Amino acid sequence: MIIVPGIGKKKIGVYGLGATGLATCEALAASGAEVYCWDDKEEARNKTLNTRYAAEHPKQWPWDEIRSLSLSPGIPLTHPAPHPIVRKAHQSGVEVIGDIEFFARAVNALPAKERPRIVAITGSNGKSTTTALIGHVLKEAGKDAIVGGNIGKPVMQLPPVDAHRTYVLELSSFQLDLAKTLRSNTAVLLNLSPDHIDRHGSMEGYAAAKKRIFLNQEAEDTAVIGVDDQWTQSVCAKLMTEGARRVTPISAEGALGRGVFALNARLYYSLGDKSGEAGDISNIASLRGQHNWQNAAAALAAAVAEGIAPNLAVNGMDRFAGLPHRMEIVAKKGPVLFVNDSKATNADATMRALKSYSDIFWIAGGKPKEGGVETLRPLMERVRGVYLIGEAAQDFEAQIAGAAPSFQCGDMPTAVARAARDAAISGLSAPVVLLSPACASYDQFRNFEERGEVFRKLANQVESFNGEAA
Repeated sequence: MIIVPGIGKKKIGVYGLGATGLATCEALAASGAEVYCWDDKEEARNKTLNTRYAAEHPKQWPWDEIRSLSLSPGIPLTHPAPHPIVRKAHQSGVEVIGDIEFFARAVNALPAKERPRIVAITGSNGKSTTTALIGHVLKEAGKDAIVGGNIGKPVMQLPPVDAHRTYVLELSSFQLDLAKTLRSNTAVLLNLSPDHIDRHGSMEGYAAAKKRIFLNQEAEDTAVIGVDDQWTQSVCAKLMTEGARRVTPISAEGALGRGVFALNARLYYSLGDKSGEAGDISNIASLRGQHNWQNAAAALAAAVAEGIAPNLAVNGMDRFAGLPHRMEIVAKKGPVLFVNDSKATNADATMRALKSYSDIFWIAGGKPKEGGVETLRPLMERVRGVYLIGEAAQDFEAQIAGAAPSFQCGDMPTAVARAARDAAISGLSAPVVLLSPACASYDQFRNFEERGEVFRKLANQVESFNGEAA
């Protein structure tokens, strides 16, 4: 648990009692703060019963004494409108921050020689895989690397800050919006594509939140930035011009004169006065596809920034198992491979999955996001059928009309059964039933994890077949 110095007896509000909020309450209470908390859901509030911070409606909080309001990442800060609790905090002169800021303050309270290393990762796609991969590589190299934040344990649940530790943190745009003093020794921005526009107001607002990962970096710190899209290219160029920190560009689409890049699943580097090939990742199943080459390039750049030799970093990648719900092979029945990519909640993420396979029987749909799937039409030559579920089903069918056969399935069981049957009788040598929804999950599932687990269960219930329908 993270203990925050200097907050003993101070009154702090926590709004939102999911995993992050509850972890924040516990850590703040353990740090000596007087914690006031609330969640609109009774089920969440009940988790605070018999604790030092039993939930109490904000109307009862002593607002003239509250020092800070810790807002859970899911609560709107600015768009589409500030949540009423945010407006109340502003009216009362109370700062609005998040769990990452409390972690930053715990680190900042230490003398320079006692500070842990912090590696922070963000981006529209690939950040969870890259975070886990960096943590894995650092551990393989003998570092005491702790992974958390927006992946795994909330940051306030991680082991206490220690000079010998390296915290590897996945950070969402929501978390970055609520962090003011975090300094990342190595900060990674993978890519930017339209996402969460409703929460940031515009693509510019979303990009500005992501760029906060470089806030407070100093001259000896490193910014690792993907340059395979126009948004991150602009960020990279600006940071290079500023010259306030070391900048390492990364790419999976072409050679770079400076930085780290991947070509045909081989990683190359040109950093300082050293350059060369770091290694071949073509046989690492968990890093299949060009999008994972970018993740690997970012991990290599971050590892080098943390003092690990390039070839040692790539050797460590060999034992990376990958993450659930991210291009995860969950079953094989006869020639048919079942791949769970439930984490693909937008078209850009799904594009990466579609590029990784041929002869795809694609399950898509859910709660739609801005932009739809029209950008995926050029990849429909890889798709043998599209099996549509959820709220987006009708719109998706219209957006890909004429590019690939599509079928309205309504729900996941129907989609898996039909896609599996069609793949089995297709006569193809290596058909793939791919769940890559290009949508949020909230219309039919609690989250993308539940969606992926349902797919896994259904895939494993499919009877084995040899070229004929089950």
